[in-house]
Amino acid sequence: MSSASVPPRFVPTLTEVVQPGQVPGFLAPEAPKPASMSQLEDQVVHRVMQRVDLVLERRLREAVGQLILTHTQALGPRLREEIELVVRESVSQAVAQELPAHPARE
Repeated sequence: MSSASVPPRFVPTLTEVVQPGQVPGFLAPEAPKPASMSQLEDQVVHRVMQRVDLVLERRLREAVGQLILTHTQALGPRLREEIELVVRESVSQAVAQELPAHPARE
């Protein structure tokens, strides 16, 4: 293939120089101008709260997940101890109830 060949039609080619923030054929949308300082303040507060909500939700999810993991890891050994105690007591009771029913042979 020579360098003068035409690229296939699906290969994009640059035909215009585009400056940052500029898209040919489209006008940049203008933000609506607030009628007063109060409206501007309300808009800023609203945008800030949206961003805070996103960050707060993510951080809370991470914190709660870590807390649950920590408690689950601490709870595991205690649960094993409790289960072992219950099983031992259950077996001891069952054996104690079974012994009088079968007297020892001599």
